[in-house]
Amino acid sequence: MGDPDDELLSRVAGGDPAASRALIARKLPRLLSLAGRMLGDRAEAEDVAQEAFLRIWKQAPKWRPGAARFDTWLHRVALNLCYDRLRRRRETSYAQPPDQADEGPAPDRGLQALDTGRRVSRAMQALPDRQREAIVLCHYQELGNIEAAAIMGVSVEALESLLGRGRRALRAALIDLKDA
Repeated sequence: MGDPDDELLSRVAGGDPAASRALIARKLPRLLSLAGRMLGDRAEAEDVAQEAFLRIWKQAPKWRPGAARFDTWLHRVALNLCYDRLRRRRETSYAQPPDQADEGPAPDRGLQALDTGRRVSRAMQALPDRQREAIVLCHYQELGNIEAAAIMGVSVEALESLLGRGRRALRAALIDLKDA
């Protein structure tokens, strides 16, 4: 069975605007989710998704059906872009953190859920990059272990080890939420 995206990529390579819109509609939500979870910043996630689509447009004419799965390639591109941004963050120090608007629900609604979501997000950001990547791919992107391991360039056993360590770290960081 061939890659379900091969035909669409062929049409994108041919300059078909409808195919470009269809590809964006199909891939954008997952790219935003992946980048948002990796970076913890919606604006940066949008920038990563935009750069990933620019790379798709450039790569589409050169794409060889059957050489690789498009989704695997796209996830790897997005993850590499996320890691580039994470490296830049470590290199840049701020005297004062930038102000960010609170995009959450109104203060009188969902305070506990909002707090829990923030704590989970902080706990995810505290994980080592590879553990966070494994958890995002398997739990948030809903990829199977074989595909996630291929994207990460590790064995399935190594992926499972990363998942186990990441889950244990999250469980320890969020232990008090268990009884809430």
